[in-house]
Amino acid sequence: MQVSSLNEVKIYSLSAGRSLPEWLSDRKKRALQKKDVDIRRRIELIQDFEMPTVSTKIKVSRDGQYIMAVGTYKPRIRCYDTYQLSQKFERCLDSEVVTFEILSDDYSKIVFLQCDRYVEFHSQHGHYYRTRIPKFGRDFSYHYPSCDLYFVGASSEVYRLNLEQGRFLNSLQTEASENNVCDINPVHYLFATGTAEGKVECWDPRTRSRVGLLDCALSSVTADTEVNCLPSISALKFDGALNIAVGTSTGQVLLYDLRSSNPLIVKDHQYGLPIKSIQFQHQLDLIISADSRIIKMWNRDTGKIFTSMEPEYDINDVCLYPNSGMLMTANEAPRMNIFYMPVLGPAPKWCSFLDNLTEELEENPESTVYDDYKFVTRKDLENLGLAHLIGSSLLRAYMHGFFMDIRLYHKAKMMANPFAYEEYRREKIRQKIEETRAQRVQLKKLPKVNKELALKLIEEEGEEQQAARKRKQKNLPSLLKDDRFKVMFENPDFQVDEQSEEFRLLNPLVSKISEKRKKKLKLLQEQEAREQEEEEEPEGKPSDAESSESSDDEKGWVEEVRKQRKLLRQEEKVKRQERFKEDQQTLLKPQFFEIKEGEEFRSFKDSAKKQKLMKKTLGDRLKLEEKLGTLSVSDTTVGSKQATFKLKKSEHQKKQQEAEKQHRQERKALRRSASHLKSKGGRGQRFH
Repeated sequence: MQVSSLNEVKIYSLSAGRSLPEWLSDRKKRALQKKDVDIRRRIELIQDFEMPTVSTKIKVSRDGQYIMAVGTYKPRIRCYDTYQLSQKFERCLDSEVVTFEILSDDYSKIVFLQCDRYVEFHSQHGHYYRTRIPKFGRDFSYHYPSCDLYFVGASSEVYRLNLEQGRFLNSLQTEASENNVCDINPVHYLFATGTAEGKVECWDPRTRSRVGLLDCALSSVTADTEVNCLPSISALKFDGALNIAVGTSTGQVLLYDLRSSNPLIVKDHQYGLPIKSIQFQHQLDLIISADSRIIKMWNRDTGKIFTSMEPEYDINDVCLYPNSGMLMTANEAPRMNIFYMPVLGPAPKWCSFLDNLTEELEENPESTVYDDYKFVTRKDLENLGLAHLIGSSLLRAYMHGFFMDIRLYHKAKMMANPFAYEEYRREKIRQKIEETRAQRVQLKKLPKVNKELALKLIEEEGEEQQAARKRKQKNLPSLLKDDRFKVMFENPDFQVDEQSEEFRLLNPLVSKISEKRKKKLKLLQEQEAREQEEEEEPEGKPSDAESSESSDDEKGWVEEVRKQRKLLRQEEKVKRQERFKEDQQTLLKPQFFEIKEGEEFRSFKDSAKKQKLMKKTLGDRLKLEEKLGTLSVSDTTVGSKQATFKLKKSEHQKKQQEAEKQHRQERKALRRSASHLKSKGGRGQRFH
């Protein structure tokens, strides 16, 4: 966003910056935005707010939601939805558009006057109807009470087309040879047309008769102007019920009161170019007039310049967004300009963020730098011994310090510090020494972890830098300096295992390349050791190190892969032999087994018997169980068979049952002995 200021009026150009061509893909556009700072900082208020080549006319619908613009090439109209900040639709036409008018509040009814005498009507869905006028048209206006279109052009007649009846009405006959522009007063619907002879004729649509005539060509000539040709009317605009502004082809703007034939004020653009557009700004009583080179805003009462704008390209049309400080222009360039002036009014509601943006820019203004003055603080003045100059004309107070003449500052500094030249000389010598040191061979400080990988990255980085210099491209960031991969060269858990099968098969030539890197690592370690001992930087590589860097890189990749596979098979064979020896040693060692509590160990034959029994069929196992007495099979009355099984008791259960049986017998014996003692005691008592 570009900011300019004239007469203390800030103008924000929202379309400043480089534009991207249409044929670029979205991916390339994003890549350019990342690389180019100007493209990244630009504000794209409305997406694709441009034409392929040139834009000729631009207008805003009455509801303020849609902005419509026409241009070339090919002839087309584009409608932009301000609520979505993007293009709503685009329609191509058969011929170029001279001017157009939006009849409805939105985009549903549009009329185009084309350069081939055709008048084309568009509805919401697209093309609706087209007709032709007798002469080439230059401008037209719409009369809302009667639904009449008034066309002016290369003829003395004003053609009337009634949209309600769908036919041409009787035309108005003027005294001019040609009519350039026309307008209808929005209050009392007076029709005015500007002629090629520099006159304005006013007609009453109700009576279809002329009611007034203004000779603007004579009034536009003042004492300071030079007349080379007869001024013709090039722009016309009503303001309220009584005022009308007229623009001439020689660059003058005349403001009239309809009750007087003399202009209230005459404003000259001083460029001699035809006036293209006239707008009224009622909040500040300004008139905005534009020719192909400049847009001027001036007071309608005094004619004093308020501010002005000179775009980079020629202007074709100017549109002031209603009740805001936004101004849009159609110009001889693909991009249409958007200007925002907070003084004229607030930003439209669909881009209200512009107010906050401009307020922040005004709160943080750019500091002004003066080349012939030096800014010093009070402390600097005390150090220079110039504190006594505070309050004099030699110092000018500004913010937290003062501005003083740069020559006075240099003289005071030389007097305060006479050895400044010696310090400057010492600093220059130090810089020269550092430059010579930079030309020496620099030691590469390698990390503790993954030294070979770091050396490989350093070599690749050097090759990429050389290639980038040849191609004049920017260098890519180094992987060693990236914080995201810092742990890979610090944590030992990330150490690359070069002896693993995956690494050796994926990098078949790594063995030869790693030999070179190992030699370089040894050389670097030797250089570091020498530096620690001698505390001096090495001036270059030894000749034997350079000669030892020869290697056999001429062999093919396939042979190296075969060698690696052969080595891997041999290593696998050695590992298998080692595993077999370990298994034999474990088989010869005695093994011990733990017996569960309550079980008795008989022999290893029981397990063999159980395995043989499990291999037999169910019938054989039943017969065996019958012989042992654990199974009894009997026939029933129905004809089926009944099988009864007796579960085998384990040794622990048998012991538990015997213990319970013995315990019951002991209790019975105790009860018998107790009853016997009682019987003896009873007899003795009776005897006594």
